[in-house]
Amino acid sequence: MRLRPTIASGFTVPAAATAVVLAATGATAAVGTAPAAPAAASRLGTCQEKALSVRAAPGGQQNVVRISVTNRGSRSCVVDRIPTITFRGLDGSAQAVPPAGSAPYVLSRGGRAYAALRTADPAGTEGHVVGSVSVAADPAHYGVTFAAAGVGMPRGIRVWEPVTTAWQVSAAAASEALADGLG
Repeated sequence: MRLRPTIASGFTVPAAATAVVLAATGATAAVGTAPAAPAAASRLGTCQEKALSVRAAPGGQQNVVRISVTNRGSRSCVVDRIPTITFRGLDGSAQAVPPAGSAPYVLSRGGRAYAALRTADPAGTEGHVVGSVSVAADPAHYGVTFAAAGVGMPRGIRVWEPVTTAWQVSAAAASEALADGLG
């Protein structure tokens, strides 16, 4: 697996970058693929890990996990647009589908974002089987570790070229992004 570069606190977002900005006015979701305005993102700090609630749950298929992050803080803040997902005892992290680099994703106060993770087929023979997966909303965070059974994989998580979506505005959008990204 390859590691994604960590984003810095002073964000520079290329005009062609895809990011979703949730309005700092308190709106919980603004749909779009417009680039995040560098000025808007740089005014906001990275979300404090203690202000975020990260959850992971079975995703319907044996090798899919649904992930969400909620900003429980008192103001809007920024996480990376791609969750950092690592697997116990393995180097690297899940890769984004479609391929994308780091960029800011603004979570409004009370805002929630969703992603989907696909691991290897549990019946497959390639890869490694691990007992847990860790999810961080930003590469600078430690993240939250979830046992394999808690994400619907009681015999362990088979890891072979895992992929994740960028944060989306709904669980359905995350599932659709995963399906689209895998062709």
